[in-house]
Amino acid sequence: MGALSHLRVLDLSRVLAGPWAGQILADLGAEVIKVERPGNGDDTRAWGPPFLKDGRGENTTEAAYYLSANRNKQSVTIDFTRLEGQRLVRELAAKSDILIENFKVGGLAAYGLDYPSLKAINPRLIYCSITGFGQTGPYAKRAGYDFMIQGLGGLMSLTGRPEGDEGQGPVKVGVALTDILTGLYSTVAILAALAHRDHAGIGQHIDMALLDVQVACLANQAMNYLTTGNAPKRLGNAHPNIVPYQDFPTADGDFILTVGNDGQFRKFAEVAGQPQWADDPRFATNKLRVANRGVLIPLIRQATVFKTTAEWVAQLEQAGVPCGPINDLAQVFADPQVQSRGLAIELPHALAGKVPQVASPIRLSETPVEYRSAPPLLGEHTLEVLQRVLGLDEVAVTGLREAGVL
Repeated sequence: MGALSHLRVLDLSRVLAGPWAGQILADLGAEVIKVERPGNGDDTRAWGPPFLKDGRGENTTEAAYYLSANRNKQSVTIDFTRLEGQRLVRELAAKSDILIENFKVGGLAAYGLDYPSLKAINPRLIYCSITGFGQTGPYAKRAGYDFMIQGLGGLMSLTGRPEGDEGQGPVKVGVALTDILTGLYSTVAILAALAHRDHAGIGQHIDMALLDVQVACLANQAMNYLTTGNAPKRLGNAHPNIVPYQDFPTADGDFILTVGNDGQFRKFAEVAGQPQWADDPRFATNKLRVANRGVLIPLIRQATVFKTTAEWVAQLEQAGVPCGPINDLAQVFADPQVQSRGLAIELPHALAGKVPQVASPIRLSETPVEYRSAPPLLGEHTLEVLQRVLGLDEVAVTGLREAGVL
């Protein structure tokens, strides 16, 4: 049994941040009921290509984007713009421990599905709202999307080639990182609320905002600004506080060198055939190397081009200097460590026979992550959930379906 197998989650969210939190809880054993719009469902179901292919190589209806964040869930289609649909969702909420939603501020109040309304019927409910800007403040009613928040929240001011370099300018991260981080923080908040409920006996409302998360995750760069008053600039792949800590060219490509202390720099200098660097008064400490990066980095680049990436990685690993290649995703999933850790898995799928998935990184010794089911087809579990959780019979469900509620 999973660590959270005693819990039921009502997932009213769509796209990524909310579904990501729901999938984490589902992987940990929680029963997650995903409520979707009849006919269309989660927006990401249509966010392809690519789509999952069936045994004949033909596209199914399931977009890869949707498949990334919805395993171990049960899909129920309910139109809660209808009174009967609202009643069904309220009844499901009354029997749930957690609700996740990412509607605009106040969007669910019109349907009686906001936190005050549901708290009245289930005081133990933990209600997690995820929005772009939070429930308060001058931007509260604005829609917020990951890309926009990466820009507004400062991340893109730090990401990209430096001013004056070829290809200069801000660049977003290659995945919707703000959404992912918001899903992770939301999961932490939900688990904290569960711990509080265990001894206080009551639930609570969680107000999560993409902008808050993005600013919080500026981490050392935020502190670099707050302690100096100087806004950090884009450094490409270089590190603002550590040198050398970036990519370097090799005889057949590039590799990443991450020197974390002066001892590692001395070892690197020896492998590079330049032991004098470690005693050079310009480079002997990290503080000096940061101050003189404009001198040191070109010297390192001149040295690294004489060996292949594989040679650098092998020799530096032998010396205890952290480094690595820059892999594409084919190389990532072919990597022996990734394969050894089982990070690519497959689950049975109704349309394709099987569906690939990226495994959870959570490793628990007593309550391991469970992979119970593939991301569900739209409405796949409507009948089963309404029968099991709400006690409706097949005739009642059929009537609701015919009326367009399901």
